[in-house]
Amino acid sequence: MSSFKYERLDKSNAALVILDMQEGLFHIARDYDSTQYRNAIYAHAELGKIFGLPVVMSTSAETDVSVVKRQGEVNAWDNEEFRNAVKATGKSQIIIAGIVTEVCTAFCALSLREAGYSVFANHEASGTTTVDIREHGNNRMRDAGVQILSYFAIVCELMRDWRNTPGATEIFPLIDRYFPAYGMVARGHRAAVQSGQIQPGEDILP
Repeated sequence: MSSFKYERLDKSNAALVILDMQEGLFHIARDYDSTQYRNAIYAHAELGKIFGLPVVMSTSAETDVSVVKRQGEVNAWDNEEFRNAVKATGKSQIIIAGIVTEVCTAFCALSLREAGYSVFANHEASGTTTVDIREHGNNRMRDAGVQILSYFAIVCELMRDWRNTPGATEIFPLIDRYFPAYGMVARGHRAAVQSGQIQPGEDILP
């Protein structure tokens, strides 16, 4: 009998961590197309708004927004203010992404695992210099029990059911912005409906 236990993301027990997503570092994220990656960063940040998650942001070079300002620590977890901010959320599941994957994301994710947190890394919102380096970083995290998920997987696991709140009404416009292929599926479904009822949220897509 399998000993595997499926731990689902729980929106009532999850916090969002955003690491070093800043203009200077953005330019060295070359493993994704720049437009695709920029949208992935925005999409990651919006998870906090849509699902009401506490958000902890940190950077070593903050100038424009209020974040946890590190004094030089490469691993955000080495910064006491950051650790306290994460602990203050009272959540045991952490959704994380940052620049660069194998350093900013991985170092913090590994430290969070060591501290007893369940960690879910947004694959698409962490960028680095090459695909090869990205995969080595992701494998290192996997070996430590970090779950590596796509953005859509994170959204669906937090939502659980299209009838929930947030559900179809809130999620269709979100994924239409950041996962347009699925937005087109929704539009196709809307157009194909001749009778009956379309999903809430599909009716408000432009």
